Amino acid sequence: MTESPSSARPTGVAGLKYAISVPPHGDYGDPKRLAELAREAEDAGWDGFFLWDHLMFMRGFNGPIVDPWISLAAVATRTRTIRFGTMVTPLARRRPWKVARETVTLDHLSDGRFILGVGLGYPADSEFEDFGEDGDARVRADKLDEALDIIVGLWSGEPFSYKGRYFQVEECTFLPRPVQKPRIPIWVAGYWPNRRPFRRAAQWDGVLPGRLSLERRKAWTPTMIPTETYGEIVRYVEENRSSDAPYDFAIGGYTDGDGGDRDRERVTAYADLGLTWWFENLHGFRGGLDQMRERIRLGPPRVDGV
Repeated sequence: MTESPSSARPTGVAGLKYAISVPPHGDYGDPKRLAELAREAEDAGWDGFFLWDHLMFMRGFNGPIVDPWISLAAVATRTRTIRFGTMVTPLARRRPWKVARETVTLDHLSDGRFILGVGLGYPADSEFEDFGEDGDARVRADKLDEALDIIVGLWSGEPFSYKGRYFQVEECTFLPRPVQKPRIPIWVAGYWPNRRPFRRAAQWDGVLPGRLSLERRKAWTPTMIPTETYGEIVRYVEENRSSDAPYDFAIGGYTDGDGGDRDRERVTAYADLGLTWWFENLHGFRGGLDQMRERIRLGPPRVDGV
């Protein structure tokens, strides 16, 4: 059996892991291509490969979009060691029992390499309201919490029932259990400075924070959460944790891959605050597919000499 991949908070860059974060649309809107990129990432020494989970991405977006879950099945069969998952799935627009089945299936297919990333989802209009779903943030948050309780309950492999405001489950037993013990890791995303997503994240296994400013809504540019803000997030999550189990702190960022001082300084600054996973974001505004493929080939921005 495979143990959970979460690691204790490191000192500096020790134990830091590196992942590729890919939107499954536009140039990446091809499941075969995504599986190839995951294999290339594994060969280049990356530790993780994660896909966004969108139905339409943004109103007005007319490019190809592929389903991340089916694409991840292809990723599982084309790789051997790399961790993978969704970052993040808006559980409020999913049936939690279906997600429970899908996640356990992917966990078995990959011999225990799957990580489930969850959040409210963004934007509410194109991802929820355009399909007749309630886009209210509070409703989506309540559905997210109920869905997490149900998924974990079904993962237990024991008789389980649930009566919530939005979801109900008559007593049933879901088998098989996940490969990973005690269960599949759950990471929670949120936009700082909203506090509720980070209180939620503190109760699970990891956190992936984001910052959505007015400027970013107008023009997608490669910006990152400032280190002082990231330090606030880490402290807030730690203050709200009720367990001393290992925990993962992630961030999405941008590096050149040339091993230069700029990459080293950028990654180290966050690692010194408690970062355990660096997510290299691949987006259209960084360059075309060939350029991003080259960034994958250059490998992770390792600053620990390993």
